[in-house]
Amino acid sequence: MRTALHVLGRTLFGGFFLYNGLNHFQNTEQMAGYAASKGTAAPRAAVLGSGAMLVAAGASLLAGIKPRQGLALAVGFLIPVSLQMHRFWDETDPSRRQTEMINFMKNIALVGAALTMVELPEKWPAACSNPSGRFRSSPLRA
Repeated sequence: MRTALHVLGRTLFGGFFLYNGLNHFQNTEQMAGYAASKGTAAPRAAVLGSGAMLVAAGASLLAGIKPRQGLALAVGFLIPVSLQMHRFWDETDPSRRQTEMINFMKNIALVGAALTMVELPEKWPAACSNPSGRFRSSPLRA
């Protein structure tokens, strides 16, 4: 049961990053405009580069391949983006302030989840690179 919950959790977590990374490529111009409005230097390149980070992070987490590197990519995206794009403390309009605060806090919660997952053993159950689907000494094994 624990392995199934782990796979479900990592599918939701990794899928979030993969979906959002693909969104960067599907809506590059719109997202670049938003990034530019937030003062991002080279907004189009930033959107494409961060999209690549998100796709790589999401694929890593979904597949369970090099999960620590995938988690590092996710955190490496979330912290600077949160500080640059979701500066709720600079917003004067209450509605925009609330929206930015929600996005900021969501990203910080995702950072916390990623940092927690770093402590899992490197071999994840049902990983594409781990055909047995089990940890060698798994705290998740039922």
